[in-house]
Amino acid sequence: MNIWKAVGTIGGLTMVSRVAGFAREMLMSRIMGASAAADAFFVAFRLPNTFRRLFGEGAFSAGFVPLFSQRYHGEAGEEEARKFSEEVLGVFLPTLVLFTLAFEIIMPLFVAAISGYSGEKLALATFLTRITFPYLLLISLVSLFSGILNSLARFTAAAFAPALLNLSMLAAMLLVPEGGALTATALAIGVTVGGVIQLALLIVASRRAGIALKLRRPRVTPGVRQFVRVVIPATLGAGVYQISAFIDTFFLTRIGTGAMSWFNYADRLNQLPLGVIGAALGTAILPQVSRYVGAGEPAKAARIQGEAAELAMLLCLPAALALCVASGPLIGALFQGGEFTPEDVRITALVLSIIVLGLPAYVLVKVLTPGFYSRQDTATPVKTAAFVLIANVVLNFVLIPPFGIAGLAAAIAIASWLNCVILYVILHRRGHFRIEAWLASRIARQLIAAAAMVAALLAVHFALADWFTGNVAQRMIGVVAIVGAGLGVYFPLAWMLGGVDKQAFKSLLRRKRPVQDAG
Repeated sequence: MNIWKAVGTIGGLTMVSRVAGFAREMLMSRIMGASAAADAFFVAFRLPNTFRRLFGEGAFSAGFVPLFSQRYHGEAGEEEARKFSEEVLGVFLPTLVLFTLAFEIIMPLFVAAISGYSGEKLALATFLTRITFPYLLLISLVSLFSGILNSLARFTAAAFAPALLNLSMLAAMLLVPEGGALTATALAIGVTVGGVIQLALLIVASRRAGIALKLRRPRVTPGVRQFVRVVIPATLGAGVYQISAFIDTFFLTRIGTGAMSWFNYADRLNQLPLGVIGAALGTAILPQVSRYVGAGEPAKAARIQGEAAELAMLLCLPAALALCVASGPLIGALFQGGEFTPEDVRITALVLSIIVLGLPAYVLVKVLTPGFYSRQDTATPVKTAAFVLIANVVLNFVLIPPFGIAGLAAAIAIASWLNCVILYVILHRRGHFRIEAWLASRIARQLIAAAAMVAALLAVHFALADWFTGNVAQRMIGVVAIVGAGLGVYFPLAWMLGGVDKQAFKSLLRRKRPVQDAG
């Protein structure tokens, strides 16, 4: 497998999905605004997605892929891997069907408990959630087939599949652009249709890869028992984070009309660096840290984590501060227009400017947790997350009454830093990782470069103030100018000040160059 080709394929197609996702959000903001119908749809979209991250992606990333790979590359080969997949599918599909049917029956009570809505808004949210909830079943099956394809080093279909959901939702809005409950219903249908298209693509791709699954009678075979033993701890761990998502929804829906929409649009920008930087760092350093820990070289393992922390801060500091300082221009350029008013922009920008302050902490957690996982300690991060979850709830009760949605955003940012600090203190006390002088010096230099970047952003913001309140073209030009100024100041200054190890960076590029065949 050519790792560079794989990364390029996944990264490029993920970017296609991201672009389609932003196009979806931009069109949705203009058609739906921050209305009651938009809030109802975001609840309907959030609930199956939360369960999907819990049961679908979380379970299969932790359990199915390694077990399938062991069988596929073992003595029995493809036939044993196919048999294992069919056994898992035979148990997993009926479970998902029963789970979906149960929630369809209790949906009014469930939505009412989560949202606190009543009257017409509750009726609409319940109706929309009943339409979107089958997406959980569909996307969980997509996770199974994606796991098969990724195990076979066939990444294209699985990486492109998320874009199909965004394209389906875009088509729904283009076909039904009236707004209100009508467009919300079309969007809900678009979600489920998108799941059907994604599943069809993955089934076809698996057949082309030589893995055509047949439905088997549900049986708890040794392979299924092994799968369940691996999946349950992973699901419990993921459950803490998904409970947090439900709690955020619970508080957001009680803040008032528009809160779900404002938070969704702000979090869309916040999640971009989170998904790219955090996931990449966590995935990259875990095998290296595990290797050094297993070899009895903890100092080298700590050095890897230190270098990852340096890189995390190098990338996250400018992202967080730029999103904070330029939140107004960015939100205005991307979402303002149609039903999304300047007041919606102001509130969404405020939420973004607060929530991104937790971005560096969230990414640093991805750097710290491999220090536990590499030592087969999965309990400590889960216990820490559970404690932080309780603290987040307390902060919500304290901060939301006086500050509204800004208080909820602040609670999320504070909880992220609390999680980061607790994990670091535990690793430090155990002697596994600490901030060495070289790392503290690098981060200090990055902070100086970041301060200069903030000054440049404020200067551009002041100089082009009229552009940021002009037409769409002017606002986009203003955003390009402010982003360009930030990049042009921060990274050259960080390089000159020594905020990054120049030799390590150059040698990394040389080491990662793909090896050419000799012949």
